[in-house]
Amino acid sequence: MDQMTFGLDPLPKKTRKEVFLDEMNQVVPWAALVELIRSHARGAHQALGGRPPFPIETMLRIHCLQLWWNLSDPAMEEELHERPLYRRFAGLEGAARMPDETTILRFRHLLEKHELAPQVLGTINAGLAKHGLMLKTGTVVDATIIAAPSSTKNKSGERDPEMHQTKKGKQWHFGMKAHIGVDAESRLVHTVIGTAANVNDVTQAGALLHGQETAAFGDAGYRGVDKRPEAQGPTWFVAMQPGKRKALDTTKKWARLLEKAEQIKASVRAKVEHPFRVVKQQFGHTKVRYRGLAKNTARLTMLFALSNLWMARRQVLGARG
Repeated sequence: MDQMTFGLDPLPKKTRKEVFLDEMNQVVPWAALVELIRSHARGAHQALGGRPPFPIETMLRIHCLQLWWNLSDPAMEEELHERPLYRRFAGLEGAARMPDETTILRFRHLLEKHELAPQVLGTINAGLAKHGLMLKTGTVVDATIIAAPSSTKNKSGERDPEMHQTKKGKQWHFGMKAHIGVDAESRLVHTVIGTAANVNDVTQAGALLHGQETAAFGDAGYRGVDKRPEAQGPTWFVAMQPGKRKALDTTKKWARLLEKAEQIKASVRAKVEHPFRVVKQQFGHTKVRYRGLAKNTARLTMLFALSNLWMARRQVLGARG
């Protein structure tokens, strides 16, 4: 008969969510980001009733929790009350009060008002560059569609006027586009631009360059980019049109060389899909959450900044020993 033991709890096991938060807690440069926000705060995230404001780092941690699990302001308030793990991460364990949804909303508005999301991305990338992760010799550009509600069953009775519909393949989409410039070596995002979905990718290519790269890569949607004045500087490597590539006669040596060149370009361009996967699949951001491009672009910029930390976490933690 097996021996029975009493009064002993099973060995604690960390859930995937705990492991994720432990790793992100170590790689997010909290002190640098708090310093960035501090001069703009001045009680903007103060609770109702004249009570003292919550610490900036606490509100920033709550904002990150929202982004990582795609939570609305009311849902975030509920989660803080229900999940000890979230309270511990935000530094609210044992606190007498919790931020309500209005306090959470005000902090987000603070970031949007002062356009702090691009500065957060820059601060995070500057820290990653110190670990040798941002080489800046090449950039891969691409765009993805973020869906928006196409229904008119809302208070205004109309769709978001800043969103637009576009056709991709044989399917129509309504929403916005997230255009990104990605470091060709490390897969890390250095530039984010939000536009309506019908804006042509090639028109944003020049703005996605940081100016120090010697080579730039794009898919067939960027044909003609090398002729645009704002995109001058690097040597562009743009994919061949699918129809032309399919028609190559690979029995001929020159055609085989062209095919090999296309495969090499495709292997570099594939790196731009990594941040898209993290933001869409891991963080769950497949649809816009707000009306208007400015709010959604700010959210996307923060998401890509955090995706950089997630993708580079092992190198950062390894460098710290």
